[in-house]
Amino acid sequence: MSMETPIPRVKKGKELILDITTAAFEGKGLGRVGDYAVFVKHTAPGDQVRVRIIRKRKNYAEGILLEVLNPSADRIAPKCRHAGTCGGCTWQHVPYDKELEYKTGHVRDHFQRIGGFHDIHTEPVIGAPEPFYYRNKMEYTFGDRRWLTDKEVESGREIADRDFALGLHVPGRYDRILNLDECHLQDPVSFQILDAIREYALSNHIPPYNTHRHEGFLRNLIIRNAEHTGDLMVNLVTSGEDDQTMTPLTEWLLDQFPRITTMIHTINDTRSPSSEGRYQKVLHGPGYIREYLGPYHFRIDPNTFFQTNTRQARKLYDVVLGALDNVPVLYDLYCGVGTLSIYLSAMASRVVGIEIHAGAVEKARENAAGNGVIHAVFEQGDMKDIFNDELIRRHGRPDIIVTDPPRAGMHEAVIGQLLSILPEKIIYVSCNSATQARDVALLSDQYRLERIQPVDMFPRTYHVESVAVLSKKEIEFDLNT
Repeated sequence: MSMETPIPRVKKGKELILDITTAAFEGKGLGRVGDYAVFVKHTAPGDQVRVRIIRKRKNYAEGILLEVLNPSADRIAPKCRHAGTCGGCTWQHVPYDKELEYKTGHVRDHFQRIGGFHDIHTEPVIGAPEPFYYRNKMEYTFGDRRWLTDKEVESGREIADRDFALGLHVPGRYDRILNLDECHLQDPVSFQILDAIREYALSNHIPPYNTHRHEGFLRNLIIRNAEHTGDLMVNLVTSGEDDQTMTPLTEWLLDQFPRITTMIHTINDTRSPSSEGRYQKVLHGPGYIREYLGPYHFRIDPNTFFQTNTRQARKLYDVVLGALDNVPVLYDLYCGVGTLSIYLSAMASRVVGIEIHAGAVEKARENAAGNGVIHAVFEQGDMKDIFNDELIRRHGRPDIIVTDPPRAGMHEAVIGQLLSILPEKIIYVSCNSATQARDVALLSDQYRLERIQPVDMFPRTYHVESVAVLSKKEIEFDLNT
């Protein structure tokens, strides 16, 4: 009779002293009680910590950090005072080179553990030249339920502006907003604008929105900037129209920040938390900004998806470009507004982009026309439905397919169609290497995994992009049959 190893007595609510040995996925540190895994956010390999167990499962537990008893040699002081609270950054407490090591290891682990690829080499992640101030878009939220930090609670002082906050959602709390005192992810002008609008709203008694009562005016502040053109968009989302409030606010803001090239007023008068709203008004400028990726220019409207790290987006696209030869027909699955389709267009005689969102397809066609890419066509529809034999008959069998699906990965019907078509090469771009490894494994009977190249699009967070290059296997003939 076999004896199973008993699970250590790790109970919810219990405090433990834990040695963190490994950097786990999602920005967590991993320690063990016997063979039992305990994951703790805001820790680093080499830390000895005191934690409290908050969740217990059969094979692992999760704890919250109470105290760093002996810090790791790799631990550094975060640049931002909100690190560890707002949820925007998860790796500010380690040097950037260590963060890159962790991310390379996470991608490698996913392909080994989930994909079953034990003999494949994972290239070191391509890092960013600047791990801060890289985002070209930040979305902030107003609220009347300000999240008080532990330090504020312990001080016992009265918080004068506790009913007004402008910042980021506290992780796991859609109704609580951390009032930001600083943020280092976007161009510094972004936080300056945030701070100015907050002070203006407080001074002029403009109420923030309350999600429970569906009351208040100010809902979101979205700031987008273009690195290569200098364009700067401010998009203020409110619960209704009010020219008596918006006109003087707009005039004041443009006077304070002459860098602003366009200002948008988005009206969301529904209970939906979406910042896209029901309709928009252009208060200043053309209503959009323009940006370049390589020689190609793109129009970015308020709700246009665009890679949030412009410099690293070009590095990511160059990895894909480097895996291409001149091909007759190239398909780009989940193409969005066509940025990658257009960037790769010089390598193909025909480019076919497929995307579910009608608005994105319209923008993709506009971007292609604006760049003189006349040999690119774009189709709209759900990938699992539209990526079929009829579409291939119309546009030709693809020689190479580039796919960049959502975090959930590709639908089984899409994978089945890939195995039916059998293009010479598949280049799989993903922001989630776990689902990427799963999908690549499903293709492995017909395809050889040639290369895995991570690219750090999101420094100081746990997110990392990954490019997997797959080549069709040669058919082997048995000469004895």
